[in-house]
Amino acid sequence: MKKAMLFSLAVVLTACGPAETPKTESVPTVEELASDPVRLKELRQQCRLERAKLGDELCNRVAEATRKRFYGDGKVPYTPPENPPKF
Repeated sequence: MKKAMLFSLAVVLTACGPAETPKTESVPTVEELASDPVRLKELRQQCRLERAKLGDELCNRVAEATRKRFYGDGKVPYTPPENPPKF
């Protein structure tokens, strides 16, 4: 009886695991999108018009690639002078 109960519990817990969704098309990485400005522009437009169809994952990556292209690597070439200017 205990073995049957443990087996039933194991079957139920296994069936409750996360379902794997098949991916029909691979989502490009942020680096791939940032390196191709034409494709990035097209995907930005599509995300504006039909975000539900494209999915949040792709549109979030498009937004991150746009941010990365705008800000660059984050290193600022400007260094302020030690003495502030006097007006």
